[in-house]
Amino acid sequence: MELRILKPLPEITGERLDRYVSDSLGVARAQVQGWLERGLIKTGGTVRAKNYRLRAGDIVEVAIPDPVICEAKPEPIELNVIYEDEDLLVVNKPKGMVVHPAAGNPDGTLVNALLAHCGDSLSGIGGVLRPGIVHRLDKDTSGLLIVAKNDTAHNALAAQIKAHSFTRIYEAVVVGSLKGDRGTVDAPIGRHPVHRKKMAVLSPEMLAAGRAKNAVTHYEVIARYTGYSHIRVRLETGRTHQIRVHMAYLGHPVAGDVVYGGGRQPAGLRGQCLHARTIGFAHPRDGRYIELTGDLPDYFTAFLKTLGDPE
Repeated sequence: MELRILKPLPEITGERLDRYVSDSLGVARAQVQGWLERGLIKTGGTVRAKNYRLRAGDIVEVAIPDPVICEAKPEPIELNVIYEDEDLLVVNKPKGMVVHPAAGNPDGTLVNALLAHCGDSLSGIGGVLRPGIVHRLDKDTSGLLIVAKNDTAHNALAAQIKAHSFTRIYEAVVVGSLKGDRGTVDAPIGRHPVHRKKMAVLSPEMLAAGRAKNAVTHYEVIARYTGYSHIRVRLETGRTHQIRVHMAYLGHPVAGDVVYGGGRQPAGLRGQCLHARTIGFAHPRDGRYIELTGDLPDYFTAFLKTLGDPE
């Protein structure tokens, strides 16, 4: 069991304890509430209820229980591998596939498929449930994803992502017509203050308080259709749901995004129309630059056809 000591900033006074711990540790609020019920979270040595409001000077003690040991199992799921060598592989993940096992998705994930494809040749940095996973894509976001086969490759690739030298270019269809042909969204992203499963653009004050992270998205219009725009997006940072949050923030949510798009689902489109099309990186063994681009998936091109001719 690990003991974590949290010292809330003065501006956090009055916030619910369960919400504060969830945000601070990046743990689901339901899990934090379970810890509270077990008496694992205290302030001033006293066990608190989940609706306890933080007071000035409170120091929060969280006894994090040891994780339950579980392991992903290999499954013979077909993979679309577009590049592979002794250090890494790049796969084209289909829409609807979850990247790694989690509650509600114990199998049928990309990791289960990778374990069958690679055997023991996956880096162990991500743990038993995320072997080889350097970065992720949402379940309903398709596209290219890089996987590390050893820890050296994993560390080198992760360092490139952190340094913003890792190329990630997406294509998307968004609702409405963007005003300009290109632009940049520079707006911090953090956990939504009310809807805890969502992310949101937050204020500079929340960024300064450590409740949000810098997020930068560059976009350009490829084509315009009646009611929609086909865009290319380059990520400078890689926050959770970044493109979806930033485009919704502009008032042009990704088509089919029921979470950030107000529940609107165009006919013939299941989930958001968002595809990670290009990935570029310096190879961790010899430093040569590799850039890979895949074709747009069938669901994406089929949706474009339903929009008619570009304007």
